[in-house]
Amino acid sequence: MNFIDLFAGAGGLSEGFIRAGFKPVAHVEIDSNACNTLLTRAAYHYLASKGKSAIYNQYLKGEISRDELWAHMPNELKVSIINKEISEETKTEIFETIDAQLGENEKVDLLIGGPPCQAYSLVGRSRDPNRMENDQRNYLFRDYAAYLDKYEPRFFVFENVLGLLSAGNKRYFNEMRALFREYGYETDYRILKSEEYGVLQKRRRVIIIGRKGAEPFSFPKLERRPTENFKVLSDLFSDLPALKPGGGQPFIAYSCEPTDYLKDHHLRNGVDFVTQHYTRPHNQNDLKIYRKAIEAWVNKGERLKYDTLPEELKTHKNNSSFLDRYKVVNGDGCSHTMVAHIAKDGHYYIYPDVNQVRSLSVREAARIQSFPDDFFFEGGRTAAFKQIGNAVPPLMAESIAKSLCSV
Repeated sequence: MNFIDLFAGAGGLSEGFIRAGFKPVAHVEIDSNACNTLLTRAAYHYLASKGKSAIYNQYLKGEISRDELWAHMPNELKVSIINKEISEETKTEIFETIDAQLGENEKVDLLIGGPPCQAYSLVGRSRDPNRMENDQRNYLFRDYAAYLDKYEPRFFVFENVLGLLSAGNKRYFNEMRALFREYGYETDYRILKSEEYGVLQKRRRVIIIGRKGAEPFSFPKLERRPTENFKVLSDLFSDLPALKPGGGQPFIAYSCEPTDYLKDHHLRNGVDFVTQHYTRPHNQNDLKIYRKAIEAWVNKGERLKYDTLPEELKTHKNNSSFLDRYKVVNGDGCSHTMVAHIAKDGHYYIYPDVNQVRSLSVREAARIQSFPDDFFFEGGRTAAFKQIGNAVPPLMAESIAKSLCSV
């Protein structure tokens, strides 16, 4: 089946569907850095299909430019990455671009994607005096539904945060499902736990799946890939070279052979080097706090609380809220949820080893989200962290995609 990806971000959801054999018709995304990432990934898939992966690897090593990489792609593939805001004002133009991608008798089988989650998130509502009630992003599902109305795919997959279920006292969720039914889709939903689908991260997401027609629809059964026997530090990070704060290189050789987890979950794929394994620099005050946080977690299993820090390490006087602003990744199990805030600082994603006092590298964050090592994020370190934090883990997306093949 072919698909359109709306609010595509860096393409984590799309990556899982492509891996399951689905064909992308178009991706629509407002962020230009994410669109560049989508273009580079499209180049990867295209060149791999032609037996020319060596050209892509040349780009990863800096031997050819991005423009030289993209020059190997057919033009219709380039224009399928649509850098536009999804809105009532842009839909006609986007429709025309997508229509040009479709063959004369070709239909869209599937619509995937999820609008930005800030308006539904519990954190967003807690910080807004109006509880996000006046935020127009609450209603982006209507723009999503316009694509259902236009293309009438057999299925759709709608992804968002848990707060969607309670936002507006469930008003938005109920209105959303009613609108989908109005356009001819019966829906069902589940709260998925990413660690049940091979992802070494405790991440919860609401997934709504709709099927065209009036027949009752039940959420398909997903194949699970439990992670209880795997650990972030020994199974996910162990082959990556050690880093100092601000350290790393554009590409670097692995330090050892891949673990079974990395091979079985396709994070390592035969290339003998890794890209974007670099981390942000930190000032000495933060490094002292990081060390205390690591020692408390590794030695005692305790989380550092800001109000327990020595006064000389505190940078502000707020000792009553956000006390867990420094958090170490659980090296002996699954990481906590990766979010886009990692683009602003690394305090919530501290490496779990006192021998490497720093925050996570871009590649480590990508692995926690289950992106393969040959997935390259455009736009620099901050843009990469933002794209990674906002993404759907490809491994979980792949499980969703495979479940639709049997419906």
